[in-house]
Amino acid sequence: MGRLTGGDPSLLRRINSSVVLRALRGTDEPPPLTLADLARATGLSRPTVEGVVEGLVDTGLVAEDLGGGGDARRGRPARRFRFCAEAGHLLGVEIGPHRVTALLADLTGRTTRALSRTVAESAAADERLNRVRTVVAELLRRAGVPRDSLRAVGVGSPGIVEGDGTVRLGTALPGWTGLPLGDRLRRSFRCPVLVENDANAAALAEHWKGAARASDDVVFVLAGLSPGAGSLIGGRLHRGFGGAAGEIGALHLLGREATPERLLSTTAEPLHPLDEEAVAEVFELARTGDPGAREAVGRFIRRLVHDVAALVLALDPELVVIGGWASGLDGVLAPLRGELERYCLRPPRVALSELGEAAVATGALRLAADHLEEQLFAVEGTSGVG
Repeated sequence: MGRLTGGDPSLLRRINSSVVLRALRGTDEPPPLTLADLARATGLSRPTVEGVVEGLVDTGLVAEDLGGGGDARRGRPARRFRFCAEAGHLLGVEIGPHRVTALLADLTGRTTRALSRTVAESAAADERLNRVRTVVAELLRRAGVPRDSLRAVGVGSPGIVEGDGTVRLGTALPGWTGLPLGDRLRRSFRCPVLVENDANAAALAEHWKGAARASDDVVFVLAGLSPGAGSLIGGRLHRGFGGAAGEIGALHLLGREATPERLLSTTAEPLHPLDEEAVAEVFELARTGDPGAREAVGRFIRRLVHDVAALVLALDPELVVIGGWASGLDGVLAPLRGELERYCLRPPRVALSELGEAAVATGALRLAADHLEEQLFAVEGTSGVG
């Protein structure tokens, strides 16, 4: 494409198209709008709006709504137009130690169908990726959606994820370190595939549809086998220079007193195997009053509290959201608030995740939606998403 200048009419058309399309897309369920509505909403003249809308209809992103009401002043129906949310689909995928979850959504980001299947924690990388493919294929088949209607795919995965989707370090899944996850998954799709760390994805999800909807400076803590955190600064995801921001689960490698295996052990020996099933059993024993399990859970909470407090001191967020295992433990909130009050000039609010187990997959879907919006509203590109 040639260099655009301020007087370039093609640039002006793209800006106008972006403005009108944004007005039509609006919320998750935008109502049909008349040309007069669009002129008021955009500040453009009615003839300009009409020309833009005709161009958007040609792309398939906008359609005339044939069920519109009448125009009382003129005595004839007013033409109404709507954003075609059904013109394509978005996909969000969570790849976890024990399951693969996929969410299918329309172009507004509204989830239309979901599917989750288990996978063995010991599964090799190829086996886990095959499970991803089968889950996606089954989801699309059940929804009656062709694969080529997908406009973007977001993926949430454990590990430190580089910008191109390569997992630089991933100890939670066998064979994950060094895996070119983005490249491997792109072979299965004809659309962009965006890969992000699971805690980062969950932070996006809580900001979109969960406990952080009203906050732009947020720390989301995903308390799992190796606790991690995702951070939003000014509403934007903070990944760090190498994508490793928020990896608080690695602090014990810097000389902290105990490994997770010892923290969660109810005996003198390290917890083995250190997996979600074993840890869930420790939490359940603690709920029934078992002294050893209660002490183990207490150690886990104290470590989590200290690690989160260090991150909060560095970032000064408005809100801390706790997800993962700890989201089911009411006992985590009081000690965390107490610790933050000790060290912070203005302690942040602390809340439990509202999305629970759906947070990572929902955040992956948000990645896909964000990519679509960049395509739809970029003035230096076309208005279409084909």
